[in-house]
Amino acid sequence: QVQLVESGGGLVQAGGSLRLSCAVSGRTFNNYVMGWFRQAPGKERDIVAAISRSSRSTYYADSVKGRFTISRDNAKNTVYLQMNSLKPEDTALYYCAARFGTFYRTAADDYDNWGQGTQVTVSS
Repeated sequence: QVQLVESGGGLVQAGGSLRLSCAVSGRTFNNYVMGWFRQAPGKERDIVAAISRSSRSTYYADSVKGRFTISRDNAKNTVYLQMNSLKPEDTALYYCAARFGTFYRTAADDYDNWGQGTQVTVSS
C-alpha cells in the first residue's frame, strides 16, 4: 500500500490556474501509474488524467485536453496536475490515485490507492 496526500486546491475565478500536487509515500513510487480523478456532487468519480510510470504515456479526458497537464517527478515521489483556463464545470473534489503496474488505466475501479481529495472551486 501507498499513502497519497493531495494539496493545491482552492477557489479560483474562471480562466485562472491551479496546480495540484500529490505526495506519495510507503512504496517505490516509480512502480505505480498515477491518475487524477474528480467527483462533483451527485456525480460519479471520473478520470481527469493519467500517467505511466516513465511519463512516456499520458491520458486526458476530452473535457480537459489542452487545458490540464499531468506530470510526475519520480525523484520527489510526487505527481502534479497543472490546470489552466479553469471553468466553473471543473468544480469538483479532485483525487489522486495510484495503481501498481506499468500502463495507466482510466477506470476508477482499476486503482486501489486513493488520497482524501482536494476541493477545487471555480467561480464564474
